[in-house]
Amino acid sequence: MTTLYERIGGEPAVDKAVDIFYDKIMADGRISAFFENIDMFALARKQKLFLTMVFGGPSEYSGEDMRTAHAGMGINNEHFNAVVENLAGTLSELGVGADDIAEVAKIADSVRDEVLNR
Repeated sequence: MTTLYERIGGEPAVDKAVDIFYDKIMADGRISAFFENIDMFALARKQKLFLTMVFGGPSEYSGEDMRTAHAGMGINNEHFNAVVENLAGTLSELGVGADDIAEVAKIADSVRDEVLNR
């Protein structure tokens, strides 16, 4: 069985998806403020490693867990949903199929409580 990472196109696809995703995030008034004064290059690099790992690719992510990384940020369900919508839109734009996008949304939802610190 192929991994989600392989199905979406591996490293080149994850790299491109993260770049497009952050462009969308920065243009989204619901959540862009969370990314002000952030080193977006460093964040994108971490995000690429993280998504590679959770999509079943080679695991080189060594960052914080989701609860620690998002603690004290005041993220709510609306913010979380906006991130997932932007990620789904990015993947759709890149030609990823609906079933794989649904799997990505399920993975994201599995960490909702940690990101929202509840």
